[in-house]
Amino acid sequence: MEIDFLYNYVFWVFAASAAIQLLYFWMIFSRFAFYKDKVKPQADIPVSVIICAKNEYQNLKEYLPLILEQDYSDFEVVVVNDASDDETIFFLEDMERKYGNLKIVTLMQDLNFFSGKKFPLSVGIKSAKNEHLLLTDADCRPASRNWIREMAGKFSSKKDIVLGYGAYNEEAGFLNRIIRYETATTALQYFSYALSGIPYMGVGRNLAYKKELFIKSKGFISHYNVASGDDDLFVNKVAGKSNTTICVGKESFTFSKPQKSVRTWFRQKRRHLSAGKYYKFKHLFLLGTWSLSTFLFYLLFIFLLIVNFLTVAVLSIFAVRLLSQLIIYKKTFNRLNEKKLLLISPLVEVILLVLYPVIIISNLFVKQNRWK
Repeated sequence: MEIDFLYNYVFWVFAASAAIQLLYFWMIFSRFAFYKDKVKPQADIPVSVIICAKNEYQNLKEYLPLILEQDYSDFEVVVVNDASDDETIFFLEDMERKYGNLKIVTLMQDLNFFSGKKFPLSVGIKSAKNEHLLLTDADCRPASRNWIREMAGKFSSKKDIVLGYGAYNEEAGFLNRIIRYETATTALQYFSYALSGIPYMGVGRNLAYKKELFIKSKGFISHYNVASGDDDLFVNKVAGKSNTTICVGKESFTFSKPQKSVRTWFRQKRRHLSAGKYYKFKHLFLLGTWSLSTFLFYLLFIFLLIVNFLTVAVLSIFAVRLLSQLIIYKKTFNRLNEKKLLLISPLVEVILLVLYPVIIISNLFVKQNRWK
């Protein structure tokens, strides 16, 4: 009798977790999966592209010309050379002689009193001459010559923040699929929440906002003690229901080189996830509820199959949840132009469910203090 009661209790917790998952899929994530962009880009407005570079000679050589030669009428590119000791400064000086819209800001080693990217980025923003800022990284390439036009076209008198998609190159190997899956599903979340009126983050590889907003909110002062978070913590602080929009045209994407080994990817994810605990409570609650319900769903599904309890009902619930996931993810991956991810998505989801707690726990014991 007690065993039957326990199994019944577990079943209903499993069913509740599935119900929560379905609510997220169809009430939140569907907003992006079925999103139709009705906003027409406005005429070219003056834009300052901000790039921070620390020993990025090879990446700047490969990608900076693609940004400087964008098909856009009025823009500058501000590159902050953060005390590089490679050939960065010589390359930038050569490029400055060739391109009149390139501005170089060089920081000496002893000027960055704070850990991470925030100080050089702040200097770059304050050095920008234009109100509308577009941020990316030195190792990012724009998807097209219309990248600036696509992103800047989403600004308006009411929209101060534009969230873009920062993809990773498609390459061979299972790790690459994990990286691209994680990037795409994270984007699904922050785009969907933004469309729901509760934006919580953006990625510095492709993010735009107004300089006035940065100045009024005192930039990164409230979280200067956190090495990461120049993108997500800032957006989490200043984004609101009415001042944030998204840009997901395929010409607006940026692409970065993915990590080649599990070790370097793990280290990168530690840095990315270290800022999450500083999010606003409502965002932590929503994100935590999603993660916890996903974990319980898979854990209790396996348990109920092992004990052979109401197997038909369990499998039916699993099938409904899986079908919903595949529908939402298929639309999302198509929109983000991510290939070869759909069929392996349940497997990768389980892998990340195991890895994320390990990464978060490791952050409690090992401090991150560098941005490159």
